[in-house]
Amino acid sequence: MFVSGAFRSARGSDYAREIGMDFARDPKKERHLHGPEDRQDSGLDSMKDDEYDKMVEELKEIRLQPSGCPAPQAPEPWKEQVTEDRDTILHLAIIHEEDALALEAIKQAAGDSAFLNFQNNLKQTPLHLAAITEKPEIAQALLQAGCDPEVRDFRGNTALHIACEQGSLRGVGVLTQYSRNHHVQALLKCVNYNGHTCLHLASIHGFLAIVENLISLGADINAQEPCNGRTALHLAVDLQNEDLVSLLVKRGADVNRVTYQGYSPYQLTWGRENAGIQKQLEQLTLNSLQMLPDSEEEDSCESEYSDDEPMYDDCIFGGQPLMR
Repeated sequence: MFVSGAFRSARGSDYAREIGMDFARDPKKERHLHGPEDRQDSGLDSMKDDEYDKMVEELKEIRLQPSGCPAPQAPEPWKEQVTEDRDTILHLAIIHEEDALALEAIKQAAGDSAFLNFQNNLKQTPLHLAAITEKPEIAQALLQAGCDPEVRDFRGNTALHIACEQGSLRGVGVLTQYSRNHHVQALLKCVNYNGHTCLHLASIHGFLAIVENLISLGADINAQEPCNGRTALHLAVDLQNEDLVSLLVKRGADVNRVTYQGYSPYQLTWGRENAGIQKQLEQLTLNSLQMLPDSEEEDSCESEYSDDEPMYDDCIFGGQPLMR
């Protein structure tokens, strides 16, 4: 069954009575749901009534063990139930913003790393979904219960990547505050499958407060994208974000770091409209990194030929030279 859509208040209340908890949906939440492309999770806005009825029947079979009771020897059945998209009850509760159910499930599963880090078909853990739905309180509970913040989804993103990309300053704060220090340092260095660190993503989207926060935590301000070697400062120039350029320079970004093609941030200002960025970088950049690399190559090429000498005269087609 492909589970998606939102729990309805009446049916949610029925299930709440079944397990002794009140997690009926707040109708206001409906306005905050986004489509699958925006949310990038595995189950929203496609549930039909009959599918919902089936899910409710399945959930009625789940009995969360009351707090304070000794843990059973065998795995609890509710932990083993997954949808065809490999969403657990915890995934579903977070997706559908049923916070009370999610928090209770996390409480019951504290220390069970296999359940807390279980990945659905999109390789998303509950922590990824807490970041996507912008639920810092759920993320905090997951981290305190022992989940692994370094797990990556199908795009190579950790939950921190997602929070940085979405501009969730509170989410970033929770993910870094409640993760162990060695996890935080690993997260700051981690690159997704596009080669972006969390700092790159925050820079690309212009979230200055998050950029400053990540640098304060120890993010490498001069980290280069694996594909082309751009740093956050190169990205800021590309995006013509003068405030971000100023912040990065102020925080110690290397203005003389070049991409793998040999371009400094200043050289990327040529042909761009924002003269303020160019002026700001010009006085800090080495003279040798202010001239465009291509200009020297073009001059040398032009010097090899006289005005009346054709550059190319060796094209042969069918064994015969081409006539002009």
